[in-house]
Amino acid sequence: MNVDIAPAGEHAGPTRHFCIRLSATTRGARLARHLSAEQLTAWGWPYDTDGNRTASLLVAELAANAVVHGRVAGRDFRLRLTLHPEDATLRIELTDARPDHRPPTPGTLPPAAPDTESGRGLLLVEALASHWGTTNGDPYTKTVWCEVALGGESVSYEGAERRLTGDGCGRTAS
Repeated sequence: MNVDIAPAGEHAGPTRHFCIRLSATTRGARLARHLSAEQLTAWGWPYDTDGNRTASLLVAELAANAVVHGRVAGRDFRLRLTLHPEDATLRIELTDARPDHRPPTPGTLPPAAPDTESGRGLLLVEALASHWGTTNGDPYTKTVWCEVALGGESVSYEGAERRLTGDGCGRTAS
């Protein structure tokens, strides 16, 4: 598993980044949610804050969609978190290997049938996120992203900045 957590001193500005590749399985989706909650705690939004809970739910929904609708055997999905502390906004991006399976555009989601067990994930994303959408960075992947205001002030933890080497997102941490 490759992880990149950019230390605060190496940023041109105050923006924070976290990126990891995970297996396109239910275990990978669950791990995405747990790692996101842990990373937000390290950045000052503890587990018990509304911002952490909302972001964790959004990651869980997007990761589940990447596993169910974007899975290609032998290919991972990528989770990228970008925190803009000046306005406490978190951008969540999930990239999978199925650019041909795009979700409906924002604002056009049909309501889920009351007797079905699925079909509500993107409705939750649309309700909780300030913005969301999809992009294709290359012909082999698609990224579903959303932005959410974390709200409130972050809590400072001494030694909360961790630095792990390696990167599943195309760079090497130094």
